[in-house]
Amino acid sequence: MQPRPTPIQGLWLPLITPFHDGRLDATSLAGLIAHYLDQPVDGFIMAATTGEGLTIDDEETAHLVAIATEAVDGRRPVFLGLSGSDTRRLTAALDRAETWPVDGYLVTCPYYSRPSQDGLYQHFATLAGRTDRPVVLYNIPYRTGVNLANETLLRLAELPNIVGVKDCCVNPAQSFDLLRDRPPGFGVLTGEDALFYSALTQGADGGILASAHVETAAFAAVRDALLAGDQPGALGLWRDLVGLARLLFAEPSPAPVKHCLWRAGLIASPEVRLPMTGVSPGLADRLTAEMTRRRG
Repeated sequence: MQPRPTPIQGLWLPLITPFHDGRLDATSLAGLIAHYLDQPVDGFIMAATTGEGLTIDDEETAHLVAIATEAVDGRRPVFLGLSGSDTRRLTAALDRAETWPVDGYLVTCPYYSRPSQDGLYQHFATLAGRTDRPVVLYNIPYRTGVNLANETLLRLAELPNIVGVKDCCVNPAQSFDLLRDRPPGFGVLTGEDALFYSALTQGADGGILASAHVETAAFAAVRDALLAGDQPGALGLWRDLVGLARLLFAEPSPAPVKHCLWRAGLIASPEVRLPMTGVSPGLADRLTAEMTRRRG
C-alpha cells in the first residue's frame, strides 16, 4: 500500500457559488476567494451542497473550477464536490475532472436509491480506484436516505486515497466510535456547524462549515483554543458563536449565508437557484441584528 496522503484537517470552506441574473458571477467568486485567502481557512470545496452543485451544469462547473484554482494559485487545496446515484455517471464526471487542476474530491453517498452497505462500498471503491487524488467521503443520511455505517467506512479507509470523511451522521455514538476506531492518518471533519465544538472535543480534526463564511476567524479560534489546551476559552468563544451557526441554518442553506455575504458587500447578489429561494424578511432582520450585535 502506498503511503496515505496528508489527511484533511482544520477549517474548510464549502464555498458558495455566486450568481447574478441567472449566471455564474465570476467577479464575485474571484473576490470572495481573495477575501478568504486572508482568513484562517485551510481549504476550499467547490460545487458541493453549499455551492449548489446540483444546479450547476458541466460547463459551469469547469468554469467555476478554473476561476477558483486560478484565484487560489496553489495557496490552499481546492477539492471538487461530486454527488449522484449512478456510479457510471459519477465515474464519467470524475474522468472529466481529472483534467482539471483540483487537488481532490468530496464525494457524497448516493441519494434516494438507498443502496446496501456492500453497494456503498463498491460505489466508493470504484470511484477511488479511478483517481490518484485524495477522496473525502460525505456521510449525510438525512439528505441522502442512507447511512454509511462505520464498518463500511473503515473498510473504505483501507484504500490509500480515501483520506477522510465529512461526518454529518448526527448520531453521537456513531461519530464517537468512528473517532475511536479510525486508522492513523484518516481525517474526520464534522459538517454539522452547530456541533463543531462538541466534535472537536471528541477528537475531530476540524470542520467543513458553511457558517464559516461568516465570522471565519471566530470559528478557527475555537479550534485553536482547544489545540492550545484552553478548553474554558474555547467554550466561551463557542457560547458566543453557536447562535450564529444555528441562525444560518434557520432556513435552507445557502440562502442565509449568501444574504450575509451580500449585505457585507462580498458578493453582488444573494441570488440562489430554484428550488432554493432567498431568505424571508423575518430571517433577514434576525441576521442583520445578529451581525450588528457581533460588530458592536
